[in-house]
Amino acid sequence: MESKVKFAGHPVHPMLIVFPLGLLATAVIFDIIYLISSNPQWTVVAHYMIGAGILGGLAAALFGWLDWFAIPSGTRAKSIGLWHGLGNVVVLGFFILSWVLRRGDPSAPPTGAIVAALGGVVISLITAWMGGELVDRLGVGVDDGAHLDSPSSLSRLPAGAGLATSPGSGAAPTRPAVPDRRVSVNSVPPGGERRIGPVRS
Repeated sequence: MESKVKFAGHPVHPMLIVFPLGLLATAVIFDIIYLISSNPQWTVVAHYMIGAGILGGLAAALFGWLDWFAIPSGTRAKSIGLWHGLGNVVVLGFFILSWVLRRGDPSAPPTGAIVAALGGVVISLITAWMGGELVDRLGVGVDDGAHLDSPSSLSRLPAGAGLATSPGSGAAPTRPAVPDRRVSVNSVPPGGERRIGPVRS
């Protein structure tokens, strides 16, 4: 099922989601380094990274929900997509809480701020798996007819172009003829031997 919101032929949601994932996860790593080293510079940077990650997450969520509304109702993809979206809303909620708790003094965040960020990362691991399930298993956001030799997204040709005999037709590929390997037991003539051989049409 193709994405409904694209840029240069590719879905927008996967383009944007890498920014909040990278920023928020790295902020948690910086918090851990702070706990080990007691160097406040790490948490100051983490504070700004969380702020940027929240903005990126809100932008990615907008396009993700637009794609979700296009998924047919009553499908497993619709259900997984709903949990994926709601779970990521919870993730953003944890990081918003963490950012607010840090605002007073980013160089010395309270324990609750660090715990909230850790909770957001743990939940994001689950929602990330759901996102992978939607794309890799259920085909959400994948062009119809996509194959290993599909033309460029900028060519304006359908992804299925090249599969059929006529270029760009998008028709389903025809399977090559497979020799019939079935065997039959022929009748045994009087005084003869039983013969086993391929079926002849």
